[in-house]
Amino acid sequence: MKDDAEPVILDDPGKLKALSHPLRRRILHRLRQHGPATSTTIGEALGVNTGTASYHLRQLEKYGFIEEIAERSTGRERWWRRAESPRDLRMPTPDMLAPEDRPVLAELLRQGHAEDMEMFGKLPAAYERNPEWARLSRGYGHMTEEDLAAFFEDYIRLLHQYCRRGEDAPPDARPVHIRLFTLPADED
Repeated sequence: MKDDAEPVILDDPGKLKALSHPLRRRILHRLRQHGPATSTTIGEALGVNTGTASYHLRQLEKYGFIEEIAERSTGRERWWRRAESPRDLRMPTPDMLAPEDRPVLAELLRQGHAEDMEMFGKLPAAYERNPEWARLSRGYGHMTEEDLAAFFEDYIRLLHQYCRRGEDAPPDARPVHIRLFTLPADED
């Protein structure tokens, strides 16, 4: 995969709506962590019936987030996997969307924040168990808007340099959650 790929802005309202549904987010996380699955196995794992899982899988397929594994599917049993996605997929700024689509972006960001807060709550125990895998840093500094934009792009380049897709990772690689956020400190 090319590391110099241009960022892709997720500014399609349909895709934003597809990603803002809580069950669809759980399905995507499940496929990312555990690999291909059927609607039956997804339903069992997530505690929903097969019909509900199947509907949401089709919605994710409609917007290109997952794909059927045709060679593995037989009859009514369809196997699904996450689709190849851009390495640099970014959220749109609110002004990139029509006013009626902005609440969907806000909901998607709210859900992502809730997921991140749940993950953040696991940090102390993870750090105690595996300090070599649970790394953390806190920073504070003064930057111009241009400095911050350059810092962010350098961060993305580092992700591309060191992160591999699961199928390309060496046997001793582990999946790692990585987050970066910046907030103006003078708006507290």
